[in-house]
Amino acid sequence: MYRFLLTPRWWGINLFVVLAIPFCVFMGTWQLGRFEDRVQSHEEAEERPDPGSRSPEPLDDLLPVSTETSGRPAVATGTYADRFLVPGRKLDDRDGFYVLDLLRTDSGKALPVVRGWLSGAPGSTEVPTAPAGEVTVTGDLQASENSGTDGVDLSGGLPEGQLGMISAASLVNLVPYDVYDAWVTLPEPEAGGTGGGMKPVPAAAAQGSGLDLKAFQNLGYTGEWFVFGGFVLFMWFRLVRREAEAARDVQLGLAADAD
Repeated sequence: MYRFLLTPRWWGINLFVVLAIPFCVFMGTWQLGRFEDRVQSHEEAEERPDPGSRSPEPLDDLLPVSTETSGRPAVATGTYADRFLVPGRKLDDRDGFYVLDLLRTDSGKALPVVRGWLSGAPGSTEVPTAPAGEVTVTGDLQASENSGTDGVDLSGGLPEGQLGMISAASLVNLVPYDVYDAWVTLPEPEAGGTGGGMKPVPAAAAQGSGLDLKAFQNLGYTGEWFVFGGFVLFMWFRLVRREAEAARDVQLGLAADAD
């Protein structure tokens, strides 16, 4: 009754099932592992001290930015140079923009410093000037932004002096010097009142360090792969049963042999 399983057509079906089920199990297990890694990273981040409460360290000692160093206070000394305004940034559900100045350090490289946030649109609000001369800043370290960062504008065509994404890649063609692949945000307005009209921009948690939407997407994909593997096995049993019943009907003379 089950000789049909040895026919060329069924060899193809059987081969597909034999390959598909382990593949689905592998992919489901891999997605589950990604979810567990994100949960572990979240738990480790919860156990670590608040990055902002730790002692400031020299900028170069905290680079490159990682999930452990993100948010840590970094110290850098230099002179403010070019300024850029970063539009389309919200703070407390209000529209506004970041004020970003590049701090030229003794190494020649520049550190993007978000000195604060102002409401409104660039050009409609007076921007406080940056301190003159050599200054030492202490700001919360942040990784360069990317296309997935909230508020990033990749449409292009921004007016001169504005920046859609805070990253070394977006600044490399705008200034004639090297830029650190990181930036800092000042936790308090600058001394002396030069930044008194601006609000500090809170440091964001490092990407991949919490249970964000991507983590639960991994969990959802895990279920999808396992369900698909079970569906393949279910359909194989159903096809086998239907074929076996048809063969039995032919043997009993209940149906005409199509062959």
